Amino acid sequence: MVDILENIIEVITDVMRVGGPLVGFFLIILESILPILPLGAFIALNNIVFGSFWGFIISWVATIIGCIISFYAFRLGFSNILYRNIKLESKVNKFMVYMRNITLPQLTLLIAMPFTPAFAVNIAAGLSKMSVGKYLASIIIGKISIVYFWGYIGTSFIESIKDPVILLEIAALLGIAYVISRLIQKYLNMNGVK
Repeated sequence: MVDILENIIEVITDVMRVGGPLVGFFLIILESILPILPLGAFIALNNIVFGSFWGFIISWVATIIGCIISFYAFRLGFSNILYRNIKLESKVNKFMVYMRNITLPQLTLLIAMPFTPAFAVNIAAGLSKMSVGKYLASIIIGKISIVYFWGYIGTSFIESIKDPVILLEIAALLGIAYVISRLIQKYLNMNGVK
């Protein structure tokens, strides 16, 4: 079984080496649109093939673009339909109001958590009347820790668990993402809908 997995990984990495960064970029964007695909595996492959720095950059930019595509697909495609068909007192409407009013630091932390389903957040943000600026700021900040997390965990899961320094770095990145988003929220006055 291990040999089969190693052969599959070798074939995929060979394709990525031949196709260059665009293949890794496309895989990450595709994962943002089709959530059944394994983001962690694609980020790990980018790190293996292109190195930890370029693998990180390719994965980070691609996941931001993929999330934005997903956000706008639901914002432009389904938002009006949803609001025409929900009642003001319904649970769906209450959830949309909650998502619209979520603070930048809360949204950033939600996005920065490694096991938060990003596709669900993109859908909820796109369907709510959340400000685009708040969404973009939280995606740009929050995705840093996700890509870092999956880059290290994906390339060496056992090593990451044995090395508490990596886990502390991830926790520190989550804290930094939260603090930065609080500062941006305060500086840009992103408390409500704009």
